[in-house]
Amino acid sequence: MSAVPTQTYYTAEDYLQRERSAAYKSEYHDGQVFAMTGASRKHNLVCVNICRELSLQLKNRPCEAYINDMRVKAVEAQSYHYPDIAVVCGPAQFEDAQLDTLLNPTVLIEVLSPSTEAYDRGGKFAMYRKIASLREYLLIVQDQPSIERYLRQGDVWMLTEAVGLETAMAIESIDCLLSLREVYDKVLEGAGL
Repeated sequence: MSAVPTQTYYTAEDYLQRERSAAYKSEYHDGQVFAMTGASRKHNLVCVNICRELSLQLKNRPCEAYINDMRVKAVEAQSYHYPDIAVVCGPAQFEDAQLDTLLNPTVLIEVLSPSTEAYDRGGKFAMYRKIASLREYLLIVQDQPSIERYLRQGDVWMLTEAVGLETAMAIESIDCLLSLREVYDKVLEGAGL
């Protein structure tokens, strides 16, 4: 999904109050609110496929996977985001009793769109890196079989790539494996891949 900034300054409290009653989702950073736009068919299929695969692998384990609507707060970055998929292992911590703003994700996943790719790779990743609990960040290309995984090792983020339908990407922090064939199920039909 892409974000479109508004011009009014908001406090974090103003944003949350407004967001919880809004008809549409928006993200927040440094006083600015960014309205979220809809996602494409491919984007949605990739998200559903990933969440399905993770949910099956996390069954009977102390982890939860959330898709699209779980807001994540990067406390140190003073920002709120809606990652495409968020996974938390162990007790989930929330900002308040509403239980709609996750504070301690273990893994965050973004499916890249032409309108958001630069932000997902740059500014958003910079804010996500300030989340102390975050161990892995995955970027998924929606129209070709390609996953980039950033794994936190101390203060360094190590990049691993998986390309092609016959490959898989390990998500070490939650002990899961994403088969690219499953991630792109029904997405690349007719694409000759």
